[in-house]
Amino acid sequence: MAEMIRIDINKSKDFRQVYAIGALGGHSPYDFRLSFYNDSPKSFSDKRELQAIERTIETQVILSPSAAKELANWLIAHIKDYENMFGPITQLKEAQSPKKSETSSHIQGYM
Repeated sequence: MAEMIRIDINKSKDFRQVYAIGALGGHSPYDFRLSFYNDSPKSFSDKRELQAIERTIETQVILSPSAAKELANWLIAHIKDYENMFGPITQLKEAQSPKKSETSSHIQGYM
């Protein structure tokens, strides 16, 4: 008979919550890296080419391949639960141009 293990969860004294609007990162044979960021307007102009956004990396998480897979499974399960309760999550790119299909190639490779 297997012994039960109790896990006590505590927050570090340095714990802080970070709200992020996006993530980027990548992987190597050894780990996965996710950097979470926020954007804010840096300058405004009537001309599109002169507008600028400042992207600030808030935090980076480095995961082993098995931890990354567990995180992916956890996220998929919780997204399904969320959508069952509140309806489908639409992404901004989907809402603006539903016929255009883009991949998240910017997430591949380290920054």
